[in-house]
Amino acid sequence: MTRLLIVGPPGAGKGTQSVRITTAFGIPAIATGDIFRANIANQTELGQQVSAIIKSGEYVPDSLTNDLVASRLKEEDCAAGFLLDGYPRTVDQLRFLDELLEAEGTALDAVIQLVADQDEIVSRLLKRAHEEGRSDDTPETIRHRQDLYLRETAPLIAVYKERGLVIEIDALGDVDDVAARITSALAAREIVPVAR
Repeated sequence: MTRLLIVGPPGAGKGTQSVRITTAFGIPAIATGDIFRANIANQTELGQQVSAIIKSGEYVPDSLTNDLVASRLKEEDCAAGFLLDGYPRTVDQLRFLDELLEAEGTALDAVIQLVADQDEIVSRLLKRAHEEGRSDDTPETIRHRQDLYLRETAPLIAVYKERGLVIEIDALGDVDDVAARITSALAAREIVPVAR
């Protein structure tokens, strides 16, 4: 079983690397946004609650997010492990995840932290915004999202660093090079893809 968490600022290539990790390990990527959308689309009871909260412009509370993640982790495709993305976001969610995994007699194996120079990320995102016609991606909004990410995740990273779970990966450069850095850093901890 491989239980991983990936964190990184917007534009660090988290989505791209998540696909590679999940493919290599044969585990699902679990992103809270995807869980919200799936539950809303399937009109589950939790999905209806999330939909009402989002429509009112509020944040989905930790308790509801926790319930959705707990429900998702019980699904069959998580039997071999998972890659969490975007959860936990708060220290309360981190505690909930700890308790959830502890109840199963497991814990996270590693936290992959994609690290990149902020100026590099801003120029990368501005280039993408230009190519995709995203007029709302200005240097100011991008920097604001970067600062928000740092503020939100700093307490979580601190906890996971204290536990010796964090693997810092230089997220700049060629996609294949970054993937190779992740693979070798995980292998150094004896976390290797399952041969199929």
